[in-house]
Amino acid sequence: MSEPTEKVSTDFIREIVNQDIASGKYKVGDIRTRFPPEPNGYLHIGHAKALWIDFGVARDYQGKTMLRMDDTNPVKEDVEYVDAIKEDIHWMGFDWEGDVRYASDYFEKMYEYAVMMIEKGLAYVDDQTADQIRETRGTLTEPGKESPWRNRSIEENLDLFKRMRAGEFADGEKVLRAKIDMASPNINFRDPVMYRILHATHHRTGDKWCIYPMYDWAHGLEDSIEGITHSLCTLEFEIHRPLYNWFLEQLPVHRPQQIEFSRLNLTYTVMSKRKLLKLVQEKHVNGWDDPRMPTICGFRRRGYTPTAIMDFLGRGGVTKFNGIIDIALLENSLREELNKTASRYMGVLNPLKVVLTNYPEGQIEWLEAVNNPEDPAAGTRKLPFGRELYIDRDDFREVPPPKYYRLAPGAEVRLRWGYFITCQEVVKDANGNIVELRCTYDPQTKGGNAPDGRKVKGTIQWVEATNAIDAEIRQYDRLFTKEDPDDLEEGQEDFLANLNPDSLHILQNCKLEPALGKLTPETRVQLERVGYFCADRYDYSPEHPVFNLTVSLKDSWAKIEKKEEPAKPAPKAEKKAEKKPAEQPINVAVIGVEDFAKLQLKVAKVLAAERVENADKLLKLQVDCGEKRQIVAGVAAYYKPEDIVGKLIVMVVNLKPAVIRGIESNGMLLAAKKKNELRLLTVDGDIVPGANIG
Repeated sequence: MSEPTEKVSTDFIREIVNQDIASGKYKVGDIRTRFPPEPNGYLHIGHAKALWIDFGVARDYQGKTMLRMDDTNPVKEDVEYVDAIKEDIHWMGFDWEGDVRYASDYFEKMYEYAVMMIEKGLAYVDDQTADQIRETRGTLTEPGKESPWRNRSIEENLDLFKRMRAGEFADGEKVLRAKIDMASPNINFRDPVMYRILHATHHRTGDKWCIYPMYDWAHGLEDSIEGITHSLCTLEFEIHRPLYNWFLEQLPVHRPQQIEFSRLNLTYTVMSKRKLLKLVQEKHVNGWDDPRMPTICGFRRRGYTPTAIMDFLGRGGVTKFNGIIDIALLENSLREELNKTASRYMGVLNPLKVVLTNYPEGQIEWLEAVNNPEDPAAGTRKLPFGRELYIDRDDFREVPPPKYYRLAPGAEVRLRWGYFITCQEVVKDANGNIVELRCTYDPQTKGGNAPDGRKVKGTIQWVEATNAIDAEIRQYDRLFTKEDPDDLEEGQEDFLANLNPDSLHILQNCKLEPALGKLTPETRVQLERVGYFCADRYDYSPEHPVFNLTVSLKDSWAKIEKKEEPAKPAPKAEKKAEKKPAEQPINVAVIGVEDFAKLQLKVAKVLAAERVENADKLLKLQVDCGEKRQIVAGVAAYYKPEDIVGKLIVMVVNLKPAVIRGIESNGMLLAAKKKNELRLLTVDGDIVPGANIG
């Protein structure tokens, strides 16, 4: 397993493991987790969070993580997905313990346990159809109805189950159900199906089996057989945990602990495998690894790095409350890394020819350029410079608007790493289109500085024409136009209505400096003043360089979406300077009496506290308010982490999750503030965390 690249922090999962070790239930080195994907699709960014948690928890306690393919549905599974999952996990920097496990490895053992359940009177063969089972299951307010075949004898059930395995019955003709309680308030306990008949060829076992275990039956047994200590799942499985435990309690087996965490949801993104499959099958994207897809292989092809993804996940932390994180936070993690690591090059996406009329014909000189100003060790490279150049068409205006500092008739600009040039003439074709600029250069300004001290405000990129290489540039944008792709207008059928028709633009005959034709696929670079790009994993070659736009230099999407606000008039000068109000702490609200009545207040105990990196005013708190939550509050100027741990505080629990500095916050502290002092509202006495305050 790779060494961690992110800071190890405490969260509610690790607190549970800490308690297990402190109680003697387990020792350091005993911890076993597992990553159990279904091989019916490619891994996406949500799975990356699960990988980060599963492998990270085991790593922190010197334990091990198993990779198990949950291949219990032969109709949807494929070896292609198995191979892709393994490749993605390794690319993310993780390695599992031993060989890859498969649920199908345990089919025989699961069958034996099912027989044991029948022998104990805890399972029966039901002849009802799937529709009949659904109709008699009941509702949240009404109990279900028992099957007419619920009270078959143990002997008859054993015989029928054996014949189900032998293939005597058709698909859907019979199922094996657990015999629990059809009136249970937990619908999952209303005699859940354990096995169904499915005559389909399995990608590993072939036609050996025609009965296949259902997830709730298989999940706990797989964990138990592998010796998993902590079975980490996303929150949608929380309601299944009682059934997970019940099945294991009926059998003489090891009993892992299931723990749920919030899944990762990103704006402008869908995570459902069904929806991702629809995008692929209906050719709205170019396969699972299309750089617009949220799949791990899609992010890889786009140019993302495992370390940037891990940095983003580390900033979000581990919580128990689902929320939606702005994808801009992920892009920012990548930008920060590539700014430090990506070499700079020059490229012109929309070329316009420039002829330097006073530069010697046929002469080429080589200028020195810095590869990465953030990394002196990256060194320098040589750039060819000559009489004919290309600049970007967007860097010229025949009639420049106010405060336009790039090239225009009679205007002077600086060529990056080169000379000052001045536009003298604009050449047009018969249709009036600009086809060439005729300029002069100042030979005294080599390197970008004038000996006479004159200043030039504009600097533009360029490439020398005779040495430039032609390239294909794929400009990617967000796949959907709405933060929530499922936010539909009246008459719209599904999420596809919100597809972004401008999510891909392919530019041909872009002009790049020659060094960009000598890269290896997946090399990440910055085209100066344009963005970060990646040499395409499959399509890049020296003969035909293809680059994917990885991320822009700045987040321009928010600016595009933001409505222009009218300029505010400048405030009139005051005779006396106004007193600056005291700065409001982050996530500590000041509210009125009317709003106070709407808040749900509870007592919470602070379990852990730590400062937020690169944020002097923020503390990240783990609290118990009857359930474990994480809060980010701007109280670091008033409290040290060690001073707040153990306190019983008052918190608001009925607020929507917020993301503060990339960290999810689920709740708000109550505090009293006077001038430059702030005091959290605390509770004295033996009050249980989670108690309501009225």
